[in-house]
Amino acid sequence: MEKKLKYRLITGKDDANFCKRISKLLDEGYKLYGSPSCTFNGEDVIVAQAVIINDNSEKK
Repeated sequence: MEKKLKYRLITGKDDANFCKRISKLLDEGYKLYGSPSCTFNGEDVIVAQAVIINDNSEKK
């Protein structure tokens, strides 16, 4: 099994799919890191959320 990245920045449209992606990572042991960011690209609100995982939390 591949080692999980310690830091990830997840980006996407502000929709249910984005929330599901973040929720899945939280279920896998990641923790939110910092505040979310958002911007508007002229059509959609785009959001970003950083997540981190501690080496001791990794599933092997």
